Amino acid sequence: MSDGPIRHGGKALIEGLQAQGVRRVFCIPGESYLAALDGLHDSGIETVVTRHEGGAAMMAEAHGKLTGKAGVAFVTRGPGATNASAGVHIAFQDSTPMILFVGQVATDQRDREAFQEVDYRAMFAPLAKHVLEINRPDRIPEYVSQAFHIAQSGRPGPVVVALPEDVLSSPCSSPAVPSAVLPSGLASHSDVNVVLEKITSAERPFILVGGPHWSQDAAKNLGKFASKMGIPVGVSFRCQDYLDNRLTCYAGDVGIGPNPDLAERVRNADVVLCIGARLGEMTTGGYSLLKPPKLDQFLIHVHPDPSEPGKVFRPDVSVTANGGAFIGQLAEKTLEAEAKDASEIERAHLSYQNWLMPEETPGSLKMENVILHLSKMLPDDAIITNGAGNYASWLHRYYQYRRYKTQLAPTSGSMGYGLPAAVSAKLDQPERNVVCLAGDGCIQMSIQEFGTACQYGANIIVLVSNNGMYGTIRMHQQKNYPHRPSGTEMVNPDFAAIAKAYGGFGATAHSDDEFISAFAAARSANLPAIIDMKVSPQALSPKLTLEKAEP
Repeated sequence: MSDGPIRHGGKALIEGLQAQGVRRVFCIPGESYLAALDGLHDSGIETVVTRHEGGAAMMAEAHGKLTGKAGVAFVTRGPGATNASAGVHIAFQDSTPMILFVGQVATDQRDREAFQEVDYRAMFAPLAKHVLEINRPDRIPEYVSQAFHIAQSGRPGPVVVALPEDVLSSPCSSPAVPSAVLPSGLASHSDVNVVLEKITSAERPFILVGGPHWSQDAAKNLGKFASKMGIPVGVSFRCQDYLDNRLTCYAGDVGIGPNPDLAERVRNADVVLCIGARLGEMTTGGYSLLKPPKLDQFLIHVHPDPSEPGKVFRPDVSVTANGGAFIGQLAEKTLEAEAKDASEIERAHLSYQNWLMPEETPGSLKMENVILHLSKMLPDDAIITNGAGNYASWLHRYYQYRRYKTQLAPTSGSMGYGLPAAVSAKLDQPERNVVCLAGDGCIQMSIQEFGTACQYGANIIVLVSNNGMYGTIRMHQQKNYPHRPSGTEMVNPDFAAIAKAYGGFGATAHSDDEFISAFAAARSANLPAIIDMKVSPQALSPKLTLEKAEP
């Protein structure tokens, strides 16, 4: 490799990002990586300054989830890194490509417990796909290239790169490395034939999809294949946008509290073709729909990481391939095939449609009506984000996703995710409607990022389900320790007033009609918006009230 122009290491680092096609980074500035900030100054890469390192990391994760390309965040050493760790964990459990650059003490101060020093390899080992520390300025381009290859290949995930302060400020003449070249992710022809033969000869086959490496083309191919072969399709936890929910082959989401008919269909399947999903706790009903290690069903597990199948569930057939690429191969194989009997997918889809029928919950403002209104009024490409909490169960049940990558939510169940994710999505795709759903507890873990939305003109709409308590935990308390609430009550601020204080639009809704009016006003305000939805604390979930939550 020939030498390039001499510049400081921070500049070389940013040139590496430019070579990888990075257009935007998220950060909280810190003195530990001043040279990298200097490199960003005239790079053409947009630098989004957030309000908290957790918000920066979640925004980077959401960017990776939305685009399939590694999202990038910069945080300072010590507390900056610990604050950002929540976003790293989300990226790990969600198999999202992401790179977190973390400032580090100078190399001559290492292992002295210097100011804000942390051993990042030890800290992030269980949270990240890989951890690197650059100790020579001439190797900066090499490490940047390595980080992007690791983050985006196989089962994608977060890579943490530690940046010693003196390495960034030292001269570097090594040229940037061109963008990452990733494997095709295709399966062998023989593997495709084996899977096709088994799934089409089954009496009660079921397809379950999720995980990384999906696309709108993959969603279309899945719909064509499943419809022609007459095979019902379920989606794993928070992957409801992997298939147009209106298609006849769509059977519903196999997540938390699934349609009982759908759960029974999974249990009774003779062959389960799992494409891309890890088959975690949430997708398997606490490992009850599919029981490890050896299933009653014949399991075909397609996953980009060859070490994933067999980690929990023993597969009968294991295929190493990217989910989107593999379903494309299946669809191509069956282009000329004769269409199968559609009666089974019609029954499964009818059950899903019946599941969409709302069950009335207490209060004047009902979450089922909020979600049905969103599903009716928002365009097909609208992006819906959320964090964690019982409020999301209404979204999972009643919202119909029509296009791929219109759902941004953490399979890790991290609170506070929805707002940073919405900001990231709106900055990347400003022409699309972006709506964040959050509980009153969830939103207050990252509400400061509404200021980021206002600063950068990310005109998102945030809907706060405000019931004055940590509803999910209150539900579990009532089930396990009835009438002994402890540590779950909240006294909330005026969320609409907070929006206005930041320079955005704010409104409060106490009823369904007030919500419809407020939502219309928010859409036309041309500002970031918060609607404070006063919902009944009795309404714990689409099927459960506080009074009925007792054991």
